[in-house]
Amino acid sequence: MLMLGLVMTGSLYAAFAPAQAESAESDTELIAEGRELFLISCVFCHGQNGEGVLTEGGTQYGPSLAGVGAAAADFQLGTGRMPLVQPGAQGAAKAPVFNEDEIAALSAYVGSLGPGPAIPDEGDYSIESLDDEEREEAISRGGQIFLTNCTACHNFSGNGGAMPRGGQAPSILNTSPEHIYEAMLTGPGNMDVFSNGNLTPEEKRDVIAYIETMRDQPEYGGFGLGGLGPVSEGLFGWLVGIGGLVGFAIWIAAHSTRTTKAPMKGTDA
Repeated sequence: MLMLGLVMTGSLYAAFAPAQAESAESDTELIAEGRELFLISCVFCHGQNGEGVLTEGGTQYGPSLAGVGAAAADFQLGTGRMPLVQPGAQGAAKAPVFNEDEIAALSAYVGSLGPGPAIPDEGDYSIESLDDEEREEAISRGGQIFLTNCTACHNFSGNGGAMPRGGQAPSILNTSPEHIYEAMLTGPGNMDVFSNGNLTPEEKRDVIAYIETMRDQPEYGGFGLGGLGPVSEGLFGWLVGIGGLVGFAIWIAAHSTRTTKAPMKGTDA
């Protein structure tokens, strides 16, 4: 009986263990590849082990990456914000420096530095699996959440706007659903962190579904002026509207008919 138990245990282990071992080995190789890329491209700001770098004055030159999670690295690298061209108020989105495989490796390495948000799967931010009625409900819920929590910075149209201390809320209309989800999870720059305790995964998915509908929304009423509301509309009114009226009034005064008669005696000129 003892021999039979050992044989059965060994057989079961041989059947299931190879896949697990292969997966672990694959993750280890990916992390090792990411470590090599990190040592070449990231240590100047973040330190050899992602511990961060302090300047001589004691200010943070590059933050610690322990615990930020793979999602934060995937967002920063995938949107081109990292590596920074130069330190500033915030990193600007640009074309990614690394390809997809390199970003996956670097994200895996950063994720190994400490527990943090993982890169989301497509099912986390897509409503393709829902039927038409459920999609409409998800978009409606997402719109309510977006108008309540996001318009103060990103504008009701998603075009973004200026922030204090040189910051800027970027436009989210050209941001991929994956990166929007990661931004809500990690709170890059001045953005708040919307963890699963603040917004459930389903609510994040609904917000992204609503943003997707904003991409093709037409500009009703003529020029959208960036969708920035009364600021751009008021500026347009003053410069173009009132400025045009003032210019037209000056033109009328310059081309009006003037009298050539001499003033009558006893009257002012």
